[in-house]
Amino acid sequence: MEKKLKPSMRENKRYLLVSAGKEEVEKAILDFIGILGYAKSGVSFPCSGIVAVNREEIDRVRAALVSAGILIKRVSGTIKGVKNN
Repeated sequence: MEKKLKPSMRENKRYLLVSAGKEEVEKAILDFIGILGYAKSGVSFPCSGIVAVNREEIDRVRAALVSAGILIKRVSGTIKGVKNN
C-alpha cells in the first residue's frame, strides 16, 4: 500500500487562465526556459485553457508566455478561483 505525501511535502501549484492551447503553451515554455526549466516548473493542464505551475517557477513561466504573445487572463491558487471571473 502506497503512503500519501504530507500536505507540507506536496508541490504548491498556481493556476493560470491563458488564451492559448496546450501546444502553444508548451512550445512557448520550452523555447524560453528549456527542457530543464519545463521540468522544474511542473507544468500540467488540468482543464482546457488552464495551466498549473509550481509556485516557485511562476515568474519564469509568466515571462515565457508573455514573450510568446500569450495573454494571461488570471492567476490564482485554486482552479475554482481561476475559473470564476
